[in-house]
This record gives sequence, structure tokens and C-alpha cells, in this order.
Amino acid sequence: MKITVACVGKIKEKYLTAGIEEFTKRLTPFCKLETIAINEERMPDDPAPAEKRQVLERETQRLLAVVPQNSYVILLDVVGKQLSSPELAAKLDSLALAGHSHLTFVIGGAFGYTDALRQRADMALSFSKMTFTHQMIRLLLLEQIYRAFKISRGEKYHW
Repeated sequence: MKITVACVGKIKEKYLTAGIEEFTKRLTPFCKLETIAINEERMPDDPAPAEKRQVLERETQRLLAVVPQNSYVILLDVVGKQLSSPELAAKLDSLALAGHSHLTFVIGGAFGYTDALRQRADMALSFSKMTFTHQMIRLLLLEQIYRAFKISRGEKYHW
């Protein structure tokens, strides 16, 4: 299986970089992982609605440009469906059985997405009703993908 993580922004915090590198390494036996990070748009501290729409539109267009054509797109979105770790494992298994060999997880920037990206997505997934930084969610996503593979194989991973 190939997994692409299309995301906004670079990781600057060393603790997040270390965690992302660790789970990227752990995922090597289970999938081919690619992370594509686009640059985050700068936005004023108190943007006007039109400024916010313009920034979101530019980020959306750049994200859409890096989403592989034939991949199954899972958008990480606060209004998405919440799954337990075993449910995520089952979802990934069912996608693989249905012939989806390439999954793309999309993580937007601090201000979210436009409707164009939501319409491109095959599924919207929420990690929580709480808010996390888009940098932190990248680490959480990789950990959950790793956990899903371990669960699917019946291997112990913090039950």
C-alpha cells in the first residue's frame, strides 16, 4: 500500500520532527510513505474575511495539485467522522480489499479548507472535537496509521 500525507507547513519543533521520523521509520515494513508539505500562506493577525478566503483558496489549490489523481483521499477535518483505532484499522483494511492501493491523507493549515478540497475528499476524518495544531496532527496521524497496521496484523501495540 502507498500512503501520501499532503499537508501544509513545515515542522519546526524538534520533538515533533523526532516523532515523525520515528513513525516514518516504523511504517517502512507496512507501506510506502510519502509526505508532501506545501508552504503555509502568511495571513495577517486579524484578517478580513476576503483575505482569509484568498489564503484558503491558494492553500487549497496547492494541496489539490499534490493529491495523486487515483488515490483515495481522507481529509483530516474537525467536522469529519471520529473513529477508534480498531475502526481505523478496519477502514484501512476494507479500503485495501476494495482495491484502493494508494491513500492520501490531507492535513490543512491553521485556517482549514475550502469546499473544493472537501468535495475532492472521499472521506473526512476527525481525530477529536478538540483542536490540535496542524503540525502536531501530522505526528498523531502517523502514529495512528502505524497502530492501525499493527492492529490489522494482530500484533500487540498498547492495548
